[in-house]
Amino acid sequence: MKKNTILTHVGRRPQDHHGVVNPPVYHASTVTFPTVAELEASDATPFEGVRYGRTGTPTTFAFEEAVAALEGGDGAVALPSGLAAIAVSLLAFLKSGDHLLVADNVYFPTRRLCRKYLAEFGIETTYFDPLIGGGVADLVRPETKVVFLESPGSLTFEMMDVPAIAEVARAAGVITAMDNTWSAGLYFKPFDHGVDISIQAATKFIVGHSDAMLGVATTSNALIGKVKATANAFGYAAAPDDCYLGLRGLRSMGPRLARHEETGLRVARWLEARPEVELVLHPALSSCPGHEIWKRDFTGACGLFGVVLRDAPKRAVTAMLDGLELFALGYSWGGFESLIIPTYPAKARTATTWPHSGPSLRLHCGLEDADDLIADLEQGFARFNAAL
Repeated sequence: MKKNTILTHVGRRPQDHHGVVNPPVYHASTVTFPTVAELEASDATPFEGVRYGRTGTPTTFAFEEAVAALEGGDGAVALPSGLAAIAVSLLAFLKSGDHLLVADNVYFPTRRLCRKYLAEFGIETTYFDPLIGGGVADLVRPETKVVFLESPGSLTFEMMDVPAIAEVARAAGVITAMDNTWSAGLYFKPFDHGVDISIQAATKFIVGHSDAMLGVATTSNALIGKVKATANAFGYAAAPDDCYLGLRGLRSMGPRLARHEETGLRVARWLEARPEVELVLHPALSSCPGHEIWKRDFTGACGLFGVVLRDAPKRAVTAMLDGLELFALGYSWGGFESLIIPTYPAKARTATTWPHSGPSLRLHCGLEDADDLIADLEQGFARFNAAL
């Protein structure tokens, strides 16, 4: 089936719910069994089926089935946030004494998790240049167990050569995990490129309406049991209402992503022509470093991208952003509304040096009309220039 057909049909069986089109929300903690034999039989498969609220309900399973089908994996685990999905995916395969390789462009909370908590568990992290490609082989050690990728980076938008890195990892018996939130699982198929675990902050494009915290990790039959067991051991359980919102968001994600892409590209091209802009970091633009990898591996883009401005004082950037009417200041993305934040990539690098000296911004183009967003930014640049 094509992508939009998958999004419309997977994870729902109306015949199981009196013909109701959407799977209902099952709220559950306690699940009862009619006999001792059936109660004890459920212990043989502790992470399968409806046996206790923490292990999931039919609402949870419907969401997991739908995301697994979208991503092209065998199974998925719903978690209460994207960061929870990252933490579980790492902790499922790392122990004290192990070594982890992490791309230097990852989402900052991933870096914080590694720097503080994994380090306290005796797990060493080495950060690497996201543009290293197959050169990552020089960093793999006997104790390396996982390599973690994010492509494009959600602040700096470097495109990684995922197949080359995954090939090195597989040859060394190392698991490749990837944050695939930017593509929403719609525009990049990680399992076709050698990735073992695909992670999404479903809070973003899957939910799509800025009203639920939700994460999901998708993987193969060989690895799914360990991911489920780790999530259960740490007490993670995605709320059934949030899984329902994730399912609802999936149904419209195809048209929404197409609109995000169209609007984002129009705004990005307009920004390219502005004298205040040094560089637009949008992988789908031919002028963006990494565009050739994006064109090779991805089938589309979302509305999240970065901008590097020419050197200017902070007061000019603040004047620009504080007066925006349609672009709100907020750290998330993927919802229907447009967002913008100042970013400071140089502060979050350890393996590489951020090459730009000018201030940088991250934009998420929502579902508003592109002309209105451009007009909002144009007025912002007027304030920017007045404050120089």
